[in-house]
Amino acid sequence: MAGPVRFGVAPIAWSNSDLPQLGGETTLETCLKESRKAGFSGTETGVKFPMDAKVLKPQLEKHKLKLVSGWFSGELLKRSVKAEQDRILAQMETFRALGAPVLVYAETTGTVQNRIEAPLSTRPRLADSDFAAYGKKLTELAEWMADFGVAMTYHHHMGTVIESQREIDLLMAHTGAAVGLLLDTGHLRFAGGDIAETTRKHGRRINHVHCKDLRWEVVKAARQKDQSFLAAILDGVFTVPGDGFIDYHAFARLLAEIGYEGWVVVEAEQDPQKAPPLEYSRIGHRHLTSAFEAAGYRIVD
Repeated sequence: MAGPVRFGVAPIAWSNSDLPQLGGETTLETCLKESRKAGFSGTETGVKFPMDAKVLKPQLEKHKLKLVSGWFSGELLKRSVKAEQDRILAQMETFRALGAPVLVYAETTGTVQNRIEAPLSTRPRLADSDFAAYGKKLTELAEWMADFGVAMTYHHHMGTVIESQREIDLLMAHTGAAVGLLLDTGHLRFAGGDIAETTRKHGRRINHVHCKDLRWEVVKAARQKDQSFLAAILDGVFTVPGDGFIDYHAFARLLAEIGYEGWVVVEAEQDPQKAPPLEYSRIGHRHLTSAFEAAGYRIVD
């Protein structure tokens, strides 16, 4: 019998921080209400979320939601560890106060993820010889975060320096155990990576999971046309589990195999006019429930 998991959802389905035309008018109240209505017990932070724990806490409690995690745009490649600590401190304090177990960290120096005119092929690259120095700084930051009480979960992400399976491998090889890995199924497959291989290889480091699905025809077109990340999103490259081609029953068995316990988050940015967030979040929740229960997991609220 696998251990317990909890299902959370990311608010990016309701309001997209990089594409304000997608859900810009949707209120935080609607997002939280529909997140709970779809069956989720937790949420990540998003563009509409206040970062004051005293303000956010009653809003989450009203909808019986826990704070799961949230994104931070890292700039450690161009800053000192101390400078990065100063940038991240306020968010860390909020997350610790609200009991979030992890903070999602992604290196965004030079990123093209938020530039609709920039093809994915123009993303920044990190030379193999630079991984050791970067990994040392990242480990130092992650150890400080762990001592603070909120673990780092590193997000490999399209359009950034850590996108491919090989880059994930290099990052894990050059960082210490405090640097956890956020396994994002959609980003990994979009980048051409192997979900099963990466999950097994880095199972001990995975401390957070994002589940998004992909529409294969859109993926193929995005690669052929060398689209930007945001253009691919507008074309509908991402969707929720159960509406694409990723085998989530197999993935849930993999997570059980490595002994993963914790939060599993549905994160699938789409145009809310084409993919109503409540409807699609329910599809994702229903599909993951089927997959994880079949893998022997106990789903807790």
